[in-house]
Amino acid sequence: MADRPRVFVARIIPDDGLRLLADATDADVWDGDLPPPRDELLRRVAGCDGVLTLLTDRVDDEFLDAVGPGLRVVSNYAVGFDNVDVPACTRRGIPVGNTPGVLTDTTADLAFALLMAAARRLPEGDRYVRDGRWKTWGPMLLMGPDVHGSTIGIVGFGRIGQAVARRAQGFGMTILYHDVNELPASVSAPLGATYVPLEELLARSDFVSLHVNLTPETRHLINDRTLALMKPTAVLVNTSRGPVVDQRALADALRGGRIWAAGLDVTDPEPIPMDDPLVGLDNCLIVPHIASASRATRGKMAEMAAANVLAGLRGERLPTPVNPEVYERA
Repeated sequence: MADRPRVFVARIIPDDGLRLLADATDADVWDGDLPPPRDELLRRVAGCDGVLTLLTDRVDDEFLDAVGPGLRVVSNYAVGFDNVDVPACTRRGIPVGNTPGVLTDTTADLAFALLMAAARRLPEGDRYVRDGRWKTWGPMLLMGPDVHGSTIGIVGFGRIGQAVARRAQGFGMTILYHDVNELPASVSAPLGATYVPLEELLARSDFVSLHVNLTPETRHLINDRTLALMKPTAVLVNTSRGPVVDQRALADALRGGRIWAAGLDVTDPEPIPMDDPLVGLDNCLIVPHIASASRATRGKMAEMAAANVLAGLRGERLPTPVNPEVYERA
């Protein structure tokens, strides 16, 4: 009986995917809560036929050299693939897979939860009660802006941005969006969404929700200049990538009252250092990159990541390839 292919899995993932890999491969699973240290990662992937990585695992030439020439597939357990040097994989003829689509609505749910929690000061209210400070009902206690009937500006109007717009419709919000290009009316009109330049969106919006990919153009898209365009009553929500926001500029704006509040699922770096000025601000809600953290979504992501691994090992086209051009190579 031929040896089963060797696969390294860089963290414990839900059984929906892990079971598929365990049944078909010799799977080596890193079982620590933290990512494998770099030297251990490079040691464990040596000689593998496939690898299943997370955003915390850098896949570059050093990594690919450590695995060796037998590597047939890199499967990233994420929609994003900032951690993978895709051109380096393509040069070596290695297909890269990701897990798109499945987390759209779950991420939109979390974006809207952050929006509402930051606006209505829910974390502050919870601490207020637990600290024993709640003595009576007060007419001035923990007031914040209304969500219903307000204006939301969605920066990046792909699948997740559009899903946020659907939720905003239920709150009777005016919906503005900005993207690299204006979308066809067949997409925007059913959502009641109006395309505007970024500067206009920032100036008019009560809530700004970020849903862009991280590129050289979007790095620090939110900075001193763009924050200065926002209303002093505005709330910023980021569920895209941490570096899209200049955190120093955001901390200054929040401290100075130039915007009302922020809700962040992502930071730069991750985890955010405890001495980062954002951590000490009551008007900045920070959660640990949990936008996709529903049981159903994380399970489906695991299943998709495993399917990419198994297809790559069989020499088949990945169900969700990041670099389909690899199949055009002779």
